[in-house]
Amino acid sequence: MSDPLPGPFGSPPELVLFVGVQGSGKTSFYRQRFSGTHVHVSKDLFPNNRNKARRQRQLIAEALVSGRSVVVDNTNPTREDRAGAMTLAREHGATVTGYVFVTDLAAALERNRRREGKARVPDVAIYAAAKRLQPPSPEEGFDTLFAVRLTPAGGFEVAPRRPEEQS
Repeated sequence: MSDPLPGPFGSPPELVLFVGVQGSGKTSFYRQRFSGTHVHVSKDLFPNNRNKARRQRQLIAEALVSGRSVVVDNTNPTREDRAGAMTLAREHGATVTGYVFVTDLAAALERNRRREGKARVPDVAIYAAAKRLQPPSPEEGFDTLFAVRLTPAGGFEVAPRRPEEQS
């Protein structure tokens, strides 16, 4: 493990992993909560790249090596999908925080239908992500886990994940 460069307030950098289906509010949450403090890494930002996973690893490593915190804004539905980023975080002395976006499928599908252009994904992509979703747990290596829910007013409610949600 390399010695981490201090983050903006002298603390080690943080890797934030979002977990949730498309249309659950992940990118909006990033913009609201992290855009001023964390590098935004999302496979959606490099659609023409043939090896999105390699590019994502590269961007995460570059941020962490420079002491900057990073948000990985993808569905990250399985333990395997999350493992590579978590390994990079540990190699660079970063803490790992997970935000699980709790939403019902109908609501995610409706929000997706309101998207325009390439931001809108086929419904089947949302169903596939939901089917693959494995709830994250501290045993994977998360230092902290939170549950995020959209409020009726369009805001976000964030709370620590309850143990019964971490199965």
